Amino acid sequence: MSELSRPEEDLQEPGEAQGPVEVQLLAAEVGEAPRDLASYPPASCSTPVEPLPREILNEMMANLMKFLLLKYRAKKLTSLAEMLNNVFRDNQEHFPVVFSQALEYLQLAFGVEVKEVDPTEHIYVLVPTLGLTCDEMLSDGQGLPKAGLLVLVLSVIMCSGDPAPEEAVWGALSRMGVYVGSEHCVFGEPRELLTQVWVWERYLEYQQVPDSDPARYEFLWGPRAYAETSKEQVMAFVLRVTQRVLRAFSLLSAEAAREEE
Repeated sequence: MSELSRPEEDLQEPGEAQGPVEVQLLAAEVGEAPRDLASYPPASCSTPVEPLPREILNEMMANLMKFLLLKYRAKKLTSLAEMLNNVFRDNQEHFPVVFSQALEYLQLAFGVEVKEVDPTEHIYVLVPTLGLTCDEMLSDGQGLPKAGLLVLVLSVIMCSGDPAPEEAVWGALSRMGVYVGSEHCVFGEPRELLTQVWVWERYLEYQQVPDSDPARYEFLWGPRAYAETSKEQVMAFVLRVTQRVLRAFSLLSAEAAREEE
C-alpha cells in the first residue's frame, strides 16, 4: 500500500508497474464475486476465452484496483474504454471477471463503491460506501480510504447496544487483523484513528463509563455518523457482506504482517 500512498503524479501507469502487494494478495485470494455489479459488455460468446495463469490475473486485478483508487482520490470519473486501454490492453476478454473481483474488494476493504452513471457510454463514478465522507481529505493525493473500517466500527457499536465497551470494539478489530498498538498497512494505529481522528471528525464519541473505578471507556455513534448514514443502512450492509468483510480484512492484515517480518 505504500505505493498507493504516494502523490498521484509520482505513480506509474497501471500497465507499466505491478500493483501493491496488499492488492495482489486480495487478487490471489478473492472469493465469490458480488451479484449487483454495474453492467458492462461481457466477453464475446463466439470466441472462447483462453485461461491465463493466476499470477497474471492477480497482476491485472492489482493494477485495476490501483487505477480505480487513484480515480477515487482525484474525484474523477472513469469509463470502460479507459480501464480497458490503461489496464487490460491485450487481455480485454478477461475484464468482466477481474472487474467484478476488484469491485468487491474495493467496497469491503476500502469502503469504495463503483457505480455506473452512464449505461450507454459505460461511465463510472467512485463513491464512499453508505455516503460516508471521512475520506474527503484524500483529494490531496495522500493516504488510502478508510470508510470500510468505519462502517465496521459503527456496526460493532450498534450490535453492542450503543454505547459499546471499548473492549468489544478492539476485540472485533483484532479478529480482522487490526491490533491496538500495531501499525496497520492501510489504517495506521487503530487507537489513534478511533479515539482521536474519528472523534475529532465527530463520527465517534469516546467517553469514560460513568462511575467506573478503575476507569473503563466506551464508544458511541457520533453526530456526523447519524447525519451521513443510519443504523438501518449499516445493518443492511453488514448482513449482506459479513463473511466477505472478514476475508478481505484478514488478507490485508496477513500481508501487513509479512511486510513487518
